[in-house]
Amino acid sequence: QVQLVESGGGLAQAGGSLRLSCVASGRTFSSSVGWFRQAPGKEREFVAAINPSGGPTYYGDSVKGRFTVSRDNAKNTVYLEMNSLKPEDTAVYLCAVGSGRSKYTYYNWGQGTQVTVSS
Repeated sequence: QVQLVESGGGLAQAGGSLRLSCVASGRTFSSSVGWFRQAPGKEREFVAAINPSGGPTYYGDSVKGRFTVSRDNAKNTVYLEMNSLKPEDTAVYLCAVGSGRSKYTYYNWGQGTQVTVSS
């Protein structure tokens, strides 16, 4: 079974950037991976997904053009590069194994990493 651990969250100013990492352990990392986010009182929202080979990639409408998902299979790591951050990007960011845009098609969720964007 794959275990996922997110890192890289923190505090950023509006317009700034952060890079999140999702490191997999436990078995060969050859799965599609998705990033989601959840703000207090809101539903878990699809952010991005990437296929095992690194492409194609998929993005939620609210982050398209600002966020980039990539992976380094040799390091068992999936990255989420976040640019032009906005206060509304504030949330806990989680990665999981699966495919599609629905949270119900993902499993082996990580514990999440907090991203806070100040205006």
